[in-house]
Amino acid sequence: MTLMNAGAPRPATGDARLAAANDLVRRTLAQHGLMPGGNNAHSPSSQFCGQMPKIDFAYPLPRFSGMAQPGAMGLFGASAEPTIPEGAAFEVGTFSNGAGSRDYRLYVPPKTGEIAGVVMMLHGCTQNPEDFATGTGMNALAQARCFVVIYPRQSRGDNAQSCWNWFSRNDQKRDRGEPAILAGMAQEVAARFDVGADRTFVAGLSAGAAMAVILGETHGDTFAAVGAHSGLPYGAARDVPSAFAAMGGNAGQRLVLPAKGRARTIVFHGTGDTTVHPSNGQTIGRDLLTTTGGQTIQTETMGTRNGRSWTCETTTDTTGTLLLEHWTVDGLGHAWSGGQPAGTYTDAKGPNASGEMIRFFFDTESN
Repeated sequence: MTLMNAGAPRPATGDARLAAANDLVRRTLAQHGLMPGGNNAHSPSSQFCGQMPKIDFAYPLPRFSGMAQPGAMGLFGASAEPTIPEGAAFEVGTFSNGAGSRDYRLYVPPKTGEIAGVVMMLHGCTQNPEDFATGTGMNALAQARCFVVIYPRQSRGDNAQSCWNWFSRNDQKRDRGEPAILAGMAQEVAARFDVGADRTFVAGLSAGAAMAVILGETHGDTFAAVGAHSGLPYGAARDVPSAFAAMGGNAGQRLVLPAKGRARTIVFHGTGDTTVHPSNGQTIGRDLLTTTGGQTIQTETMGTRNGRSWTCETTTDTTGTLLLEHWTVDGLGHAWSGGQPAGTYTDAKGPNASGEMIRFFFDTESN
């Protein structure tokens, strides 16, 4: 790949940089009808949690060819520390239990009332919490909807590329390995803010999405819903060779199969993803509906955004409970749909995955 940094924008400084960051936050929130007095058909209860967020999304990193910018964080170091609005915090923490330990960042918005929920965000390979927070814009949504966000950090010692070990059999089981660590971390944070499992959610990108799916299967009593962007189904691999086969859409017979299907799921995947084949997203949805059982009702909607078309297949049960949304974004590669360009693995075009996931999590609860 060729490094493409000639003519890259130079970072603004001082007040100009903060003003630019605030403008980006405003545009992000307005996109979802989350500005004060805005019209948000998806989220009628949306409101600001304190003051206008002054979140510094950081200036663009040097780019690689293509939209995804693979490996930029690994080559150029950690992303800039976000500017946090007054009264908010971006805490540094470590969680440990019998399965091991992981560091994490925790975004806590200024509290003007009850915390609405907890969202765990699992970064992809070569990423880190700061980068993932920047690219997804999730802190701004947390500011608007009054929830906290956990960004666990995968250590280089546990995976050389900072990938979550979704392909390891020891990390596909309840109360073992990374699922036990991440579920325990979420439980601890939820207890701190008096948030129940019905308001605790997990989402991720790529390897992070694959681990989010595992958590939905193994710890459905901790996470009420899952967001899987460019991810893989439960048990798709058992080692590194089978992981690459699964990513290429050539998975062999699975040794473990989903059995519980407790967590409602929203899937995003691009038709242009050459890193994780789109068939994996289809399998995630099929697994959920197979294990859920019973009759379902399916609808399909289509649209375009910034010249990019998308299809959303929605599945509910006969009581009207939304079980699955599957978003297929035409031409999207291995990148977070609607993400901020300052983060790695983002594509600013198309529907905004962050906003749609938060709407799915908080505004379509189980009956």
